[in-house]
Amino acid sequence: MPTRAPAHQAAGPLQIRGALATRYADVFTPAALTALELLAPFDRDRQALMQARLARRAARAAGRAHIGFLADDAVIGRTAIRVADARAGAFDGSDIPAALDRQWIQGTGPAARPGAALDTSLRNVAYALLSGADGWMFDGEDALGQRSTMSLDNQRNLRLALGREQVFLDVAAQVAGEMNTWAQGFFGRPIVADWRAQLDMTVPIFRARGLHLDDRHVRWADGTGFSASIVDLVLYVVNVHALLAALGRPVVLYLPKIQTAEEAALWHDLLGALEAHLALPHGAIKAYVLVEQLEACYQLMEIRAALGAHFVGFNTGRWDYINSVSDAVAWDGEFRNPNIDAITMTYGYMRAYEDRVRRAVNTPDRHGRTALWQGGMEPNIPVGSAAGVEAGMARAVAGAERERTAGASGKWVAHWKMVHIVRPVWERVGEANQRGRTFPPLSYTDDDAAALRALEAAPRTVRGARDLLSVAIQYGNAFGQGLQAAALKPADFFGNDDVLYLMEDMATGEIRVSILWEWLHKQAPFTEADAATGVAAGDTLTPALFARLLDEEYAKLLAAGSRDVHDESKTTTLPIARDLVATLVESADKAPWYIDLLNLTLDNTDREECRRRVAAYMAAFTASGTRVTANPEFDRA
Repeated sequence: MPTRAPAHQAAGPLQIRGALATRYADVFTPAALTALELLAPFDRDRQALMQARLARRAARAAGRAHIGFLADDAVIGRTAIRVADARAGAFDGSDIPAALDRQWIQGTGPAARPGAALDTSLRNVAYALLSGADGWMFDGEDALGQRSTMSLDNQRNLRLALGREQVFLDVAAQVAGEMNTWAQGFFGRPIVADWRAQLDMTVPIFRARGLHLDDRHVRWADGTGFSASIVDLVLYVVNVHALLAALGRPVVLYLPKIQTAEEAALWHDLLGALEAHLALPHGAIKAYVLVEQLEACYQLMEIRAALGAHFVGFNTGRWDYINSVSDAVAWDGEFRNPNIDAITMTYGYMRAYEDRVRRAVNTPDRHGRTALWQGGMEPNIPVGSAAGVEAGMARAVAGAERERTAGASGKWVAHWKMVHIVRPVWERVGEANQRGRTFPPLSYTDDDAAALRALEAAPRTVRGARDLLSVAIQYGNAFGQGLQAAALKPADFFGNDDVLYLMEDMATGEIRVSILWEWLHKQAPFTEADAATGVAAGDTLTPALFARLLDEEYAKLLAAGSRDVHDESKTTTLPIARDLVATLVESADKAPWYIDLLNLTLDNTDREECRRRVAAYMAAFTASGTRVTANPEFDRA
C-alpha cells in the first residue's frame, strides 16, 4: 500500500529521496553534497546529448541510413580537437599508472546484495579483493541491482572495505577460509596464503551508470530526473579517493554506454571539474571505456582524444555490443541476427569490432603513448557436473587464449572462482601487457564501415528462440528481485548439471529481447525445421508462434523449482517480467532499452500499475521519441 509521501531532503537545487541523506550520511557526506551541487549543471548537457542520441537514431531510421565515420575536418563536440588529428594520434593521451600496467584478469560484480545485512553484503567485496584478480570492477551499473537502496549500499560497502574498517576485516577473514576450502577441493591447494596481504593485490575499479540513466534517489527539485552517472561519480570519488591514495592506488573508473566522442568529452569535463574541486592533478582520475555501442566503434580514436589524460584503455564486451548493433539497424529489414550463441567474438561484425579496438589502442598519441585493451567477459562458473565443469572450463581457457593471442592485455571474469582458472593463460607468457604491438593502422573506408555490421551464415532456430525467451524473462525476474547479476540458463536445462549456469547481467536481457524483436518484425527465416512446433526451414517467427513460445516458456518457469525460479517471485516479479518481454518484442516501435521498462516497474509488484506505467512509456516513445526515465517510486515512503 502506498504511504504518505516523505519530506525530501534538499541538496541545493536537488532533492534526495525521503530521509536517505540522513540514513546514508556516510555516503551523502557534506563533501559529496557540495560536489553534487558543483557538477549538477552538467546534467543539462547530459540531457541534451541523450536527446541528440534519440534524434540520430530516428533520423537514421527515417532516412534508412547506416552509421558512418565522422568527416576528417569535423571538430569533436565540446573540444577543439579535429577528427583528423585524433585519428593521427595528434593529441595528449595518458600515462598508464603502474597499478594498471598488469591487468591480466579483472573480475566484475557488485559490492552489495539485495536486502542483506551489512556483514553478508560485504562478503561480495571480500570475495573480490581476495580473489587474486589483478583488478576488480565493482559495478554500479549492469550487475548491480537497483532495488531499494542497493546503489547506496554499494557505495557504503566500498567505503568500509577500502577504509579497511574492522567490520570488513572480520568478514574478509571468514571469507578467506571459505575460499581456501573450495580451492583445496577444486585445485588441491589453497589460493589465499595471507589474506591481509591478498587484500592489497587487487586494484579497485568502479563502473558508474551510463549517461542514459536517471538516479533513483536524487532528482531535480522540479521532479525531473537527474543523472545517475554524476551521482555515482561523485559519491565514489569524493568518498574514497583519499582511502585509495592511502592504499597506493589510483582512482580508476569504467565508463559505460558511450556512443560518441562528444559524450566522452562530457565525461572528460566531469572528471576534470571534480579533480579541480578536490585539488587532484588533472588526469588523476583514470578511465577505461567499455566499447558497448556500435556508434562508438566508428569513433574510437576520437573517444581516446576526447578523454585525453584520463583515458587508459578500451574493453571489448559482447552482449551490450551485439544489442547496440541490433538496435542501430532496427530499421534495416535485411539485418537479422542468428542464434545468440553463434555470435561469438569471431563472428562477422564482432570480429571487425574487436580488430578496430586493438588497432585503436595501439595507435600512439603525440608522445608515443599507447593504451590498454581488456578483453571481454568470461561468464562461466565452475559449478555443475564433472563433465560440465570440465567442458566449460576448457571453453573458458580457449577463449582467453584466443584473446591473448589477438593482443588483449587481459580479460574479465564474472565470478571469483574463475580467476585462478583463466589467469594462468597470461601468467605462462609473463608479459605485463601487450601495449605497442604492431597492427595495421586504422582506415575509414566504406568497406570498413560495412564490416561493422557484416553478417555471416549461422543457425536461426526455434530452439534459439526458446532460449532467448526463457533467459529474457528470467533476467527481468531477477532484476525485479534485486539481482542484476544472476546465474541463469534456459529452462529446458534446469536440472541438467552438464549445462552450466552463466553469470548474466543487464546486457544479456537487452540483447535477448532485441534479437526476438528483430526475428518477429523482420520475418527472419528459421534455418532448420522444428517438429514440436511444426515449423519448417524457411518459416518465420510469426506473432502466433511467438505467443505460443511465450506461453510455453513461461509455464516452464512457473513449474520450476525454487533453486531456479524463486517461489516468491512467481506471483510477484515473474508475471511482470513476462509482460515486459511481451511488450518489448511485440511492439512495432522498438524501445531502445529493456532497462527503461524494468526501472519503471522496480520496487512495485502491482501488475496492473506496472502495465499502466509501461503503456505510458511506450505511448510517449511512439508519439515523440521521449524516454520516461524518472523514478516513479520517488515519492513513495
